[in-house]
Amino acid sequence: MKILVINCGSSSLKYQLIDMDNENVLCKGLCERIGIEGSKITHKANGGSWSEEVPFPTHTEAFSKVVEMMTTGEGAVVKDKSEIGAIGHRVVQGAEFFTKSEIVTDAIIDKIEEIAPLAPVHNMAHVQGLRSAKAVFGAETPNVVVFDTTFHQTMPPKAYIYGVPYEMYEKYAIRRYGAHGTSHRYVSMAAAKFLGKDPSELKMVTCHLGNGSSITAVDGGKCVDTSMGLTPLAGVLMGTRCGDVDPSVVTYMEQKLGIHGQEMADYLNKNSGLLGISGVSSDKRDVEAAAQSGNKRARLAEEMLNYQIKKYIGAYTAAMGGLDCVVFTGGIGENDAALRSEVCSNMEFFGMKLDPEKNKQRGADIIDLSAEDSRVKILMVCTNEELMIARDTLALVNG
Repeated sequence: MKILVINCGSSSLKYQLIDMDNENVLCKGLCERIGIEGSKITHKANGGSWSEEVPFPTHTEAFSKVVEMMTTGEGAVVKDKSEIGAIGHRVVQGAEFFTKSEIVTDAIIDKIEEIAPLAPVHNMAHVQGLRSAKAVFGAETPNVVVFDTTFHQTMPPKAYIYGVPYEMYEKYAIRRYGAHGTSHRYVSMAAAKFLGKDPSELKMVTCHLGNGSSITAVDGGKCVDTSMGLTPLAGVLMGTRCGDVDPSVVTYMEQKLGIHGQEMADYLNKNSGLLGISGVSSDKRDVEAAAQSGNKRARLAEEMLNYQIKKYIGAYTAAMGGLDCVVFTGGIGENDAALRSEVCSNMEFFGMKLDPEKNKQRGADIIDLSAEDSRVKILMVCTNEELMIARDTLALVNG
C-alpha cells in the first residue's frame, strides 16, 4: 500500500508518499504560503527537485497540485491518485478525547475543531487539511489522524494535573497534554532497538529540539512526564516561544504593555524565546553565529536553552529513579553538536559522558555519542514522524 502522509500548517502543507511494502519514500514536498501572495510548491522525487509558483487560495488547491505533481511530469511516482491507499494526518492536539490514532469521520473532524483552543495555531490547520483531503481524494480513500498527544496519555495524574483548583480540570479539561508525542514514540522505540533492549527495560529522556522543543521522560516504553503543557508553549526556551514562566510574569506584562488575551498569547508564542532573548533570530543557527561573533544576548539565549535542557534531564532522572539513555532528536538535537556537548558537560556524576569525537559525526540515522566509560547511553536519533504516522495508518486501514 502507498500512504500519503500530511502535516498541515495554517499556511503550509508538507507531504510524503511512502510505499509501505518497503517503507521507501517515493516523493515528498512542501506547499508554502497557502492563502498568501507568492504561494509555491516544492516537489522532490526520482532524484530531482521542482519548484513552481502556484496560487493556493486554500488547502484544497494545494492538495490538487500535490496530486498533479505526483501523477504527471518528471516528478511522477504514481499513475493516478487511486494508487494511494490511505492518507495519514498529523494532528497536534487530541486532548483526552483521543487516546489512540483513529480513522477519520465527520464527527472526529468536528471534535478536533472543538478542541482547537488548546492548540489554536495547529488544530484549525489540521481541520482544513482533513476537509481538503476528503474533497480532493473522495470518500473512498480512508483518512487517519495520528495525534501528538496520545503518547503522553500514559502520564499519571501527579504529572499532568496543575496546582489550580481541581474543578478547572473537571469543567474545562485544563491539564498537561504535551506535544511531539509521535516523535518521542518513534525515537524511544528506535533507541531501544539500537541498544538491543526491549523498551520495557529502559529509562530514557528523549529531547526533541527544534523551533518547537519538548523533553519527555520515557519509563519502560511509556511517557511518565513531558515538558510541554496544556499547549505547546510550556517547557524549555524555543524559537519564538517563552517556555516555562511564572504566571505572574504574564499578568504583570499585561499591565505594563496594555495587551491582553490573544494579543498576549501571540506575544508569548511568536515574539519570545530565542528571538526575544537574542534580538537576532528565532533560528538557532543564526543565534549561534551571532554568539560566536560576540553578541552577548545571543550567547545568553544559548546558555538559557542548554541550562534548561540539562535541568529537565536531571528532574526526569529523579522522577524515574534512574537513567539508561538520553536521546537527542529534531532539527537542533540532530545537528547541533555544540548544544549536545554543553548539555552533557559536567554530567559525569549522573553517569553521562559524551565522546567529543563521536559527537562530530553526521550522516547516520542513529549515532552513539557516548564515551566508552559512560554508564548512560547518549544517542542522536533522526526522528521520522512521517513513518510513524504511515505505520499507524496502515495498521488501522488493514484492521
